[in-house]
Amino acid sequence: MKRIHTIDVTRGIVMIIMALDHVRDLMHTTALTQDPTNLQTTTAALFMTRWVTHLCAPSFVFLSGASAYLTFKSQKNLAQTKNFLLTRGLWLMLLEVTIINFAFWFDLHFRTIILQVIFAIGLGFVTLSFLLKLSARIIGVIGASIIFLHGLTLLVPIPKSQGLALAWSFLFRANVFALTPNFTLGTLYPFIPWLGILLSGFAFGSVFQQSAPIRKKLLWRSALVALSLFVIIRFINFYGDPIPWAPQKTGLFTFLSFINVFKYPPSLLYTLLMLGIMFVLLALGESKPNGFTNLLATYGKVPMFYYLLHWYLIHSIMFGMLFLQGFTWKDIPIGTFSFGRPTNSGVELGVIYLVWLGVILALYPLCRWYSKYKAAHREIKWLSYL
Repeated sequence: MKRIHTIDVTRGIVMIIMALDHVRDLMHTTALTQDPTNLQTTTAALFMTRWVTHLCAPSFVFLSGASAYLTFKSQKNLAQTKNFLLTRGLWLMLLEVTIINFAFWFDLHFRTIILQVIFAIGLGFVTLSFLLKLSARIIGVIGASIIFLHGLTLLVPIPKSQGLALAWSFLFRANVFALTPNFTLGTLYPFIPWLGILLSGFAFGSVFQQSAPIRKKLLWRSALVALSLFVIIRFINFYGDPIPWAPQKTGLFTFLSFINVFKYPPSLLYTLLMLGIMFVLLALGESKPNGFTNLLATYGKVPMFYYLLHWYLIHSIMFGMLFLQGFTWKDIPIGTFSFGRPTNSGVELGVIYLVWLGVILALYPLCRWYSKYKAAHREIKWLSYL
């Protein structure tokens, strides 16, 4: 399958931005005690540091769907593509609950398992493998219907029974369950809402088969439609997000309230705004390749390789921060959402940005090497799973 440069560039931007959020999660002074999007306690800089990273998950999921479509069309073999999506999906789900969750908590006992974006993509691929007999148009209608209507499920109370509550949350709600005194399960990326984004991306995949001028025009139109719908529905302030916007103490904070959309689960307005921005990046990425876009594409060509490495690198840097701040191994807590750091640890936002840039620069040579290795060894099939 011929690579689409603008997808690699956009995915590279997304992966770079994603690292900023994870550095903030693990190292910022208030990351364990304060919601950075709480307009009553945050600053504009901290809000935007968190808000800009909202772009990552929906872009990653949408482009995963589009890539699945391009793979399907390039292989021209239903059974082969079904098997690839099924096995890749199961592999991603296994990675999430093992190697990735260990990267989150560094807990050999796995007392906390959080199902996040990689698990959602994996289960989405498994589901998509059984939908391939349907036309892309029908799959797109299913995906769009989920995006526009799943907000209605917020009107349904979570069942009181733990088993039913777990099942409902797995499908529709972000939730955390202390299943035993020593095991906690989090459903932060409920399956159905994220499936809607992945299926929509699959249906959109045909756009990337068009010639560059037509593709660019369609991307700009898609951006205009998504962002216009966001502004109209958000202004009405009735449906599309569980938290309505409201006038704040300053005009800037009123604007922040307007764009402060809900991610867990991804609301309609969150999805429209973030995918609208993603379409803009894709359209801009249609320009002639140059040194900068090639640099961005290097990260975008090896997203899973980068994803795994960046978690382990950031977490290792976090431990280095703790030791420099005078903490010892006996001070490091092991528990849900602790990341292994005391609440009185951390660095300020300026240092977060410096560490983030360091992480990006450190990972570039590795990503460049692995990208070239994959391209030179296409006969090694398992490389397509990493």
